Amino acid sequence: MTLFSRTKRAATAAVILVSALSMLTGCAGDSQSDDTIRFALDWTPNTNHTGLFVAQQEGWFADAGLDVQVLPYNDTSPDTLVDAGNAEFGVSFQSSATFSKAAGAQTTSVMAPLQHWATGIAVKADRADITRPRDLDGKIYAGFADPDGEETLKQITRNDGGKGEFTTVTLGTSAYEAVYSGTADFTVSFFGWEGIEAEHRGTPMRYFHYTDYGFPDAYALVIEGNEQWMDEHPEQARKFVQALQRGYQFAADRPDEAAQMLIDANPGAFTDESLVRESQQMLSSQYMKDPSGKVGTQTAEQWAGYSGFLFQHGLLTGPDGAPLTTEPDWSTYFTNEYLAQP
Repeated sequence: MTLFSRTKRAATAAVILVSALSMLTGCAGDSQSDDTIRFALDWTPNTNHTGLFVAQQEGWFADAGLDVQVLPYNDTSPDTLVDAGNAEFGVSFQSSATFSKAAGAQTTSVMAPLQHWATGIAVKADRADITRPRDLDGKIYAGFADPDGEETLKQITRNDGGKGEFTTVTLGTSAYEAVYSGTADFTVSFFGWEGIEAEHRGTPMRYFHYTDYGFPDAYALVIEGNEQWMDEHPEQARKFVQALQRGYQFAADRPDEAAQMLIDANPGAFTDESLVRESQQMLSSQYMKDPSGKVGTQTAEQWAGYSGFLFQHGLLTGPDGAPLTTEPDWSTYFTNEYLAQP
């Protein structure tokens, strides 16, 4: 499910592309040093990436002896880039990380900057006829063609006593405008961006949180690493992950300063800087820390919840393209070994 409204931000893409390219000090290939790490973004810089830019701005990668190259977003997913060895690490989500690894990708999640779902079902706040998920039966869903999206929403609707029967219209980033205008009834929004953006534009939304209706929690954001590279470069991998974790911990503990660092690192990228600050405040206060206050940790139980749902509903396919018949060992999909220890 899309996390950011691309229609609202497309105008800044060229500026951000130039900014990201300016960070590249070398080219991939035979000349790449063992201490060079390529990091793939999933979209143009935003508050999902604040920890990366904090670590870069504070010099923590350099202090660790690492040359971190931020690869600008393109149409190739970070999952694909990391699996192919065209990036050592990249931004992903539990859903896409599960699909790619089940299909044979040689990737492992090394940290989870967002500990919980940060998306939810969104309807206009003034819709008196939609007050809970079961009211979505017979309505129009403005969707994104995600392989898990419809099944997730159907299950949540059923959990609330509905039938899970609605019409899907695939609109991509036009989904939000369709709901705002009333041509569609509901969509899925990222609370920390579209949710705030809707408030700023005077179209407040009502949200249904997945876990409020018996649906398993999931990591909204994970960082994937290339397994072979990490096996061959364990020390560099550990230094990188811990510097990145330090950046995200800073963002969780000091959101105002971190948001400013994100803005400063990407001049001209954000037309509404107050949205960036509010977004970081929301993520920092509600989504980034585990129960002990630490950022980045993962558990087999949480991986088994949502990823298990994908398996149980026949949505996962193996390297041969056939549906998986044996549930994966979810403990192999992630590791905490590169994180800083207490």
